[in-house]
Amino acid sequence: MSLMHRLKKEFSFVKGNYAVLIASWILIDFAAEIPTAYYALYVLGLNATETIVGTIGLFQFLALASMQFPGGYLADKFGRKWIITIMTFGVALSYIFYVIAPSWHFILIGAILMSLFNSTYQPALMAMVADSLPPEKRGMGFSIVTLIASASTTPGPVVAVLLRNTFGLMMGMRIGYGIVVVLFLAAALLRVFRLKETIKTTVKPKLTEFFRSYPVAMKESFAVWRRLPRSLLFLFFALIITQFGFATVMLYFPVYAVKELLIDEAIWPLITAAVPITTILLAIPIGKTVDKVNRKIPILISYLLFGASMWIFVNGNVPLLVVSLMLVGAGMVMLNAGFGALQADLTPRNERGKVGGFTNFVGFIFMAIGNLVGGIMYEHFSPQLPFFIAAAVVLPSFLLTLALVHEPEKREE
Repeated sequence: MSLMHRLKKEFSFVKGNYAVLIASWILIDFAAEIPTAYYALYVLGLNATETIVGTIGLFQFLALASMQFPGGYLADKFGRKWIITIMTFGVALSYIFYVIAPSWHFILIGAILMSLFNSTYQPALMAMVADSLPPEKRGMGFSIVTLIASASTTPGPVVAVLLRNTFGLMMGMRIGYGIVVVLFLAAALLRVFRLKETIKTTVKPKLTEFFRSYPVAMKESFAVWRRLPRSLLFLFFALIITQFGFATVMLYFPVYAVKELLIDEAIWPLITAAVPITTILLAIPIGKTVDKVNRKIPILISYLLFGASMWIFVNGNVPLLVVSLMLVGAGMVMLNAGFGALQADLTPRNERGKVGGFTNFVGFIFMAIGNLVGGIMYEHFSPQLPFFIAAAVVLPSFLLTLALVHEPEKREE
């Protein structure tokens, strides 16, 4: 069998909706990564403080959490496509506030709007991915999502440096967010014309259902856990503990690197490229491991890698920061592939929207609290303290997964 034939057979599942989502993610992830490296410095340049940066993160994640219940419920009731396409347009237009912001207050407005639209379609998006992958290819499928995201974001830091060096930090960031608006709109159009619905329903979706269905959606999203394996609940608990820890530091990597470790502002985005490059190299082999060997082991290793990366970052220089972020990248691809595949294995198709909505809701609440706690600790106690917390919380996540999470004998379709 020729190499080309083997590759075609190995990746034959990359088609239809899954291929369309991958293509749209390439546009979205490349665009979104451009302003990411300097985000916190941009907000500080708009007269914010570290605590305000954390407060914006708090409201952003609360907004992300707010629509998870109706988003997941309606994705299961009315279908995936209509939510995904409409809300992608909303996310794109929300970034205009980042472009024109005269003060940090506009960033807050834009973050809340972007998160409301984003949170509404995230359960439908992940449900469509799970619907579009055969059970024996889920590890590879979720790894390729990470791989494509990493490959498309790798040029982002380079573009960020070029914009900053050419136009200065503040104007360069405005131009970067302008690119985000344009490419997000292109992704929205691609999803409108190329996605196909995966849930058969005779009921027409209505936007008013978002508000009328909220109480029912919340009730259903809680009730669904009585019908699911206990392993899924423990898997979810372990994840949100680590998400909280990571949220305490995620906004402050550039601030700490530039202001505490005295890393050159122009070099920092290039250091961050260690994350996507690592995930590109590891995505396929880890995805194959998840499919052929085990879902749980990569999750356990990812928690250890996250903890180690935080300890290395705190007292790092340029080489150590690269190592730290390489560990973050390796942990991300392991956690994404292992968790995504195992959650799909444990969740019936017609429950995935509700499960996704619930897990996102609680996860975002914990990340909102983590952003605020991290900002307060960074500004008023010690810049190192959030990193130590992030390193410590991986231990309970590791032990919970090791002892109480078990793979199913038969995977859900």
